[in-house]
Amino acid sequence: MKNEVRVRFAPSPTGFLHIGGARTALFNWLYAKNRGGKFILRIEDTDRERSTMESEDVILRAMKWLGLEWDEGPETGGDYGPYRQSDRLDIYRKYSHKLLNEKKAFKCYCTPEELEAHREEALKNEKLPVYSGRCRNLDAGQIEEFEREGRKPSIRFEVPQGIEITVNDYCKGEVKFNSDLIGDFVIEKSDGFPSYNFAVVVDDMLMKITDVIRGDDHLTNTPKQILLYKALGFEVPEFAHIPMILGPDGSRLSKRHGATSVEEYQKQGYVKEALVNFLALLGWNPKNDEEIMTVENIIQKFKLEDVIKSPAVFNTEKLKWMNSQYIKNMELEKLAEISENFVDKSIFDISDKTWFAKILKTAREPISLLTEINSQLVYYFDSTLDKTVNDSIVEIYKVPTAFSVLDNFIQKIENADNDKFDFEGLKPLLKDTQKECNVKGKELFMPLRVALTYKTEGPGVYEMLLALGKEKSLKRMKEFKEKVKNHE
Repeated sequence: MKNEVRVRFAPSPTGFLHIGGARTALFNWLYAKNRGGKFILRIEDTDRERSTMESEDVILRAMKWLGLEWDEGPETGGDYGPYRQSDRLDIYRKYSHKLLNEKKAFKCYCTPEELEAHREEALKNEKLPVYSGRCRNLDAGQIEEFEREGRKPSIRFEVPQGIEITVNDYCKGEVKFNSDLIGDFVIEKSDGFPSYNFAVVVDDMLMKITDVIRGDDHLTNTPKQILLYKALGFEVPEFAHIPMILGPDGSRLSKRHGATSVEEYQKQGYVKEALVNFLALLGWNPKNDEEIMTVENIIQKFKLEDVIKSPAVFNTEKLKWMNSQYIKNMELEKLAEISENFVDKSIFDISDKTWFAKILKTAREPISLLTEINSQLVYYFDSTLDKTVNDSIVEIYKVPTAFSVLDNFIQKIENADNDKFDFEGLKPLLKDTQKECNVKGKELFMPLRVALTYKTEGPGVYEMLLALGKEKSLKRMKEFKEKVKNHE
């Protein structure tokens, strides 16, 4: 029986957290949670030219915002650190020299120019451009000459020839590779830094990673890593290579399809629950028709075997729809809290948090993104409401019953008890106005709607009355009445 499940997400801090990386992190996190295991975060920062602490901070913030908290890693610590590759150089060197001493690796003195020339020659002769093995069996004299020239060697792994390497993959099934098509590959560069494939194997091995879940663009790296596991005498983990994400046009998801980073989606007004829900269904089939799923429900159902084999298509409209559903159904206090950063406070005074939450009950209905909230708040603040009496409003008030409806309802609101100014209290008042003015449907609601909003579309009568309250509702309707009369 397998030991405790341990999975990892290992981003390179060379930019933001791409949406594809976020999905990979999510699948790892879900798998760990489903199996009662551990989710490890490791920073692969051996690219010295491009790696920055700023990028690492951006990635960590994005993961925290999504709720993908890690059990071990930067800031958290753990028994198998350090969790940044740049802090593990001595560890890699120990294992590269182990392979060197066991004659499973060798020093390569080829210059980049020589390697490129060999590659071009191979392509010219229609051969696979793998390493020629030129430095496999250098004698002492050749090594001395190269070192006298000042050449700094890399260390290459000596790939066994003529063997078949089998990858048993959760998502891809059984995939076979011929070792002759791989060529001896670098495990330690001439600057002493490890290659990607070598560092990954050493880290996964020492951090006791049981399952490697990553994008299928890494599938071709897997045979090299399996060879290293076996050469170092360690157990090979399970693999799951998840399909890539495509844009609507069938090409790989990129900036031309819109936002690509988690941070951008956050700034655009997506809520994290919607993005997590959407990403989980992006390549995973829960085997039912559910679309809106809680994180707890997703964890319970998540299995790698249910990851679909074909690439997933990123549908922005579907994400926006899903986001709108979360906005509509979120607790008002929580929505008020996360919406606050999107409100233009130079225009809207939302210091009264209770009232702001009350407004949101109505204001959230037509929006898909939190960035759209300002366009709805204008109805609730006199200072921002466009109080122009246009031709459409004038037409509504040409109907003989329009003013009688408004006057009748204003009188009823004035006489209403303050403590009964709620849906149940307003409902009979509107019914009485309807009966007394002998109107129905649009003839009742449209004159009142425009009196409260100056618009023929937008929030409904009940919604505006409840959000504004008795005094503000009366003030606005009376002011509107004077404007319409003066307009005539």
